[in-house]
Amino acid sequence: MTTDATGDPSIVALRAARLSAQGLAQGFDSPAAAVERLVCVQAQDLAAAKWVLGARLPGATEATIDAAIDDRSLLRSWPMRGTLHFVHPSMLRPILRLTAARLMQRAAKIHLGEGIDDTVHAAARTVAIRELEGGRSASRDELQSAWAAAGIPIEGQRGYHLIWRLAIEGVLCCGPVDTRARQRFVLLDEWSPAGRDEPGEVDETLARFFTGYARGHGPVSVRDFAWWSGLTLTQARLAVAAAGEAVVAVDDERFVAAGARAAAPVSAAAATRHVLAPFDEYFLGYGDRTPYCSPDDAARVVPGKNGLFLPILVAGGEVVGTWRRSPERRGATAIELNPFGGAVDVDEFAPAFARWAAFWSTTLGELTVGAR
Repeated sequence: MTTDATGDPSIVALRAARLSAQGLAQGFDSPAAAVERLVCVQAQDLAAAKWVLGARLPGATEATIDAAIDDRSLLRSWPMRGTLHFVHPSMLRPILRLTAARLMQRAAKIHLGEGIDDTVHAAARTVAIRELEGGRSASRDELQSAWAAAGIPIEGQRGYHLIWRLAIEGVLCCGPVDTRARQRFVLLDEWSPAGRDEPGEVDETLARFFTGYARGHGPVSVRDFAWWSGLTLTQARLAVAAAGEAVVAVDDERFVAAGARAAAPVSAAAATRHVLAPFDEYFLGYGDRTPYCSPDDAARVVPGKNGLFLPILVAGGEVVGTWRRSPERRGATAIELNPFGGAVDVDEFAPAFARWAAFWSTTLGELTVGAR
């Protein structure tokens, strides 16, 4: 069963505040503004991540996001939790300085099993720089072919892990759009040189990191931040202390950014309907998801607990179901809604799906409710 959307007023208010913080209530002016507000947006599925931003950008299309990628106003790399994210250019290197050592420590056993030692890594780094320097780019296949030609084995997952390791140390990042679901790789320092707006000291980075998280996801707890960022609880507590007056406590455990814009009225939030992507920050961005749905329903968003999230239906801030698209047929795309419990008014979600269809330049087909 779902969380009762008409229940505890404090939970209803929390949802309204987070809808506002995440830009789902008012929206943003540009992809860069959305990423700057959210700090990081999980993006291992590039197409899904485009709609994470598109859902927050009224009138945007896929081309809007592709243009922001190509003009370098947002970056995609592996800044935290060992997975791909969109991140604002000013924060990629500072976040990596916080997270890289722990990420590498966690990956050490895998790399040992793959035969990736310091000698192999150094050779792969040399080849990658040779192939990419001068503003060039390469697809994953092209980069791995260059390694194979240089005698560096790429069988299994070795090629991926070499790319990952070079990205974690700030050599590579994703660059220009190649296909709907792929980007080419580039040298980070050529594609997006370090700017003067990057925080330098650890305390400054921690402060900006937590303040940004509270601004784009708040109200949030220290444990939420530790889970989301992949930092330790000790680091998370240091981040709150470093943020100082830039964040404000709203209860015994949660914080918002000082001066954060007011949430939409609860009554207005209760009327909203959103159709969100897999891995959307509204669901994924918190360690505790019980304000949105019951643990049983949260598990239905990740069936099989395999790390693959389904796209979600949100009503008044509550996750009330999942949805799936059918392959486009004759220029139209049909949608099946799968509610968790109770009746779902398909017509109420139709405007949100119409926005989704316009974003992907398709025509919205029939909306149906799946068998329960």
